[in-house]
Amino acid sequence: MDTIPKISLLSGNEAIARGAYESGITFASGYPGTPSTEILETIAAKYSDTIYAEWSPNEKVAFEVAVGASWTGGRAITTMKHVGLNVAADPLMTLSYIGCVGGFIAVVADDPGMHSSQNEQDTRRYAQFAKIPIFEPSDSTEAKEYVKLAIQLSESCKTPVILRTTTRVSHSRSLVKFKEREESKNEINFEKNPPQFVPIPLWGRKMRVQIESRLDQICKTLTELEINKIEIRNIDLGIITSGIAYQYVREVFPEASTLKFGVSFPFSNNLITKFASQVKRLVVIEELEDFLEEHIKALGISCIGKSVIPIIGELSPDLLYDRKNIIEGKKQTVDIKLHDNSILSPTNSADKLESSELQDLQESQELQESQELPELPELPSRPPVLCPGCPHRGIFYALGRFDVVITGDIGCYSLGVFPPLSRLDTILCMGGGISVAHGMSKIGNKRKVVGMLGDSTFFHSGITGLLDIAYNKGNATIIVLDNRITAMTGHQENPGSGKTLMGEETAVISIEELGHACGISNIKTVNPREISEVVATIDKAINSDESWLIVSKSPCPLHLRKSISEPLQVNEKNCRKCGICLKLGCPGLEKQNSDIRINKFLCVGCKMCQNICPVKAIS
Repeated sequence: MDTIPKISLLSGNEAIARGAYESGITFASGYPGTPSTEILETIAAKYSDTIYAEWSPNEKVAFEVAVGASWTGGRAITTMKHVGLNVAADPLMTLSYIGCVGGFIAVVADDPGMHSSQNEQDTRRYAQFAKIPIFEPSDSTEAKEYVKLAIQLSESCKTPVILRTTTRVSHSRSLVKFKEREESKNEINFEKNPPQFVPIPLWGRKMRVQIESRLDQICKTLTELEINKIEIRNIDLGIITSGIAYQYVREVFPEASTLKFGVSFPFSNNLITKFASQVKRLVVIEELEDFLEEHIKALGISCIGKSVIPIIGELSPDLLYDRKNIIEGKKQTVDIKLHDNSILSPTNSADKLESSELQDLQESQELQESQELPELPELPSRPPVLCPGCPHRGIFYALGRFDVVITGDIGCYSLGVFPPLSRLDTILCMGGGISVAHGMSKIGNKRKVVGMLGDSTFFHSGITGLLDIAYNKGNATIIVLDNRITAMTGHQENPGSGKTLMGEETAVISIEELGHACGISNIKTVNPREISEVVATIDKAINSDESWLIVSKSPCPLHLRKSISEPLQVNEKNCRKCGICLKLGCPGLEKQNSDIRINKFLCVGCKMCQNICPVKAIS
């Protein structure tokens, strides 16, 4: 029961935690980093009866497990500082394409002035890059309320949302009124829909188009929520601002009119032009980058900003008092920026084409334009497919025996989404196959969850996800498809292949031993071509209450450059034409009329079809 008083003095971080509680969030993850750390600590200390919270091994994993919770229908929040978003940028960019089911918020705390950071960054640039909305609270009350509004926007527009705080907002205190918790009505159950959750090029290109229409929907929703506000006072001076800078503006320029952005991206062009038309002098006061100023000037609106306001370090009332006469136009503006804004002149003779070269280029272009191109027929469709004898095929076929959710990853095995295998449900980014599975399992998906990735991907960014499962007591089953090489990109070496790029013999890193080192107790290595063994192992793993690591170990036949054994053939007298072997999706298996045959030029003798034939008609 919520026994906290109806009003309390809270820091911005404590208010965000309270907002997570009131908005019905049930999953919270993050990695500690000042000034964001206290958000998750407060959730764990005060709201653990309704919100599951965990520290993850890094921000990328924290982001991915929260994505898994969101895709399952839960409302999720993940927290980090600004440099942590660099680590989580990979899943962020693809999540923007795929979108959310349950509300998803990434709280990112910037550190202007570098109080405890190695650099300054402006997270608003990430929001623009990813084409997702970013909220900027200016005090603790807004920090709490914006969490609730962000969840509302996230679910209505199916978009991830960034909530950006800064050191002063995170750690300053103000009075916050409490409200009752609003439980989500979302069902916790992942619904299979590959065109939505698997951004392979076929579907990813459509997602890219949808992002632009989603931005229009977001702008319309923001207008209805009235988060961005025009406050008309004295029209001699109009100030556009956001976040903590708004508080400083109200203190130093109490009579000035303001346009306060609670959501600084996507840009509200109508509000900007309306406000600019109502004031005589327009100034943009924002902390760090010239994010708003740059866009306002691109609209053709005259304003001043970083020629007066430093682009480096924190703002403060004292600094604005120092610039007050310049901002109000009572003193001539001087350039006080702390960086060199000059660029090299493009007219340098070394950068110019010689006149003769330019003439040749123009003549070549004119010749190309004058030539008539012949009309060519459209090429036949060639959908990608797993190679003959690919060991991944045995794993996918075995998984077809079970009603489970399969969170996939980036690699050849992404093709397992297509019929007849149809056994891949999500793809986020490299390493996400493990972390997303953990998030789905932890939030309580109705079906068991199996995470899948390749050996090279495991070395790339899967180990931290496995650490997370062991450390936070997850129970997902993880399958590493170890074909002893980085196959998808052309058979490059990796830490498990035993050779360096220079061809030198080196240590062969054991996935199984890494699993033990990460804290996974249940580890089994299987031969994916022995499908009955694979089925039995998966059955035992998914029906366990503990996490499992299954290593499917078999080399890529394309990399071996030789057949595994002699090509197989179908005994037509014994074949009952049941089509079970065709469910493997092997290019070497062909159906002619009602007969099933094996193409001897494609077959590499992997024997998977022989292993599943119920009448032993393949030999």
